Amino acid sequence: MKFAITTAALLLATASASADADQRIATFDLGSLDTLDALGLSTKVVGVPKASLPNYLEQYAADNYTDIGGLRSPDMAAIEASAPSLILYTGRQGDWEAELGDIAPLLNTSLQGDDYLTAFNANVRELASRLEAESEAEEALKALHAEIETQREGLSDAPRTLVVTHNGGNLMLNQHPVVYDVLGVDALEMPDSVTSEVRGIRTFTPLSADAIAEINPDVVLVIDRSAAIGDEPANAEALTQTLSDAGTDNAQIVMLTPALWYLSGGGLQSLALQVEEVAAALN
Repeated sequence: MKFAITTAALLLATASASADADQRIATFDLGSLDTLDALGLSTKVVGVPKASLPNYLEQYAADNYTDIGGLRSPDMAAIEASAPSLILYTGRQGDWEAELGDIAPLLNTSLQGDDYLTAFNANVRELASRLEAESEAEEALKALHAEIETQREGLSDAPRTLVVTHNGGNLMLNQHPVVYDVLGVDALEMPDSVTSEVRGIRTFTPLSADAIAEINPDVVLVIDRSAAIGDEPANAEALTQTLSDAGTDNAQIVMLTPALWYLSGGGLQSLALQVEEVAAALN
C-alpha cells in the first residue's frame, strides 16, 4: 500500500515532472527512491534493493524493477544487468564504491553535515537537476517545508521526549534529527550515569531501564532496528513493563514504523511521513 503524503499540495505539485528520457537509475538509497516516486519519476528507476523496501514503496517489488541485492550485500551482476546510467548509494554501500563505479556513474546521497534540512534540500535539488525536474522539486519542497513549520509550531510545548533505538533486546540513545532538529523538540539532558561507547568510527550510548527512569521522559519513541532488518522485534508490552518496573511509570511508549525510520528517511515522502508520525505521537 502506498502512503499518501500529509500535504496534498505536495502530491499535486509533483504529479507531472519532465525528465531526461535516457536516465536509468539503480538506487540503494530508499529516501532517494521515494523522492523520485514523489516527483513522478518512477519510470527512470530500473533497480532497487527489494528485500529492504518499506511498505510505502512496495510497488517497486514488481518484476519490471531489478532486485539489486541487499543494502549491505549488493548484487553486482544484477546491477550491471539493469544497465543503469546512474547509481545512488549511501555509506552502507561504501565498501563497494569502486566496484559500483565500474558499472555506472555514482551519486552519494548520504545526508552530510550538521544541518539536516540543508542537506536534505541539497539532495532533493541535486537529484531533480539530473532529471530536469527542478521546478517540480521546488514546489514539493515548498509544500513540505510549510507542513514542517506547521508541525513545529504545534510542538512548541511538546512533552519530554526520548528517542531510542532497539537492537537485539538492548536500547540506545538516538538523537534523531527529524525529532530534535527538523521539528525542534527539546533534547533531554542525560544523567551522569549514562556514558557513551566508541566502536570504530561510531559512538553508541546504551540506555538501561534504570537510566531511562532517571531521564524521566513523558514519551519514549522507539525505532526498532531489529524489526527493520528482519530480526526479533521489540515487544512493546514487555518494554513498557520493564520501564515501569524501573520507575518509569507515566511514560508513553510509541513504536515508530521500523523500516521508515531505520532503512528509509531523507526523501520527500519519508520525511513527510516521519514528521506526521512524530506529530501524532506528541500531540
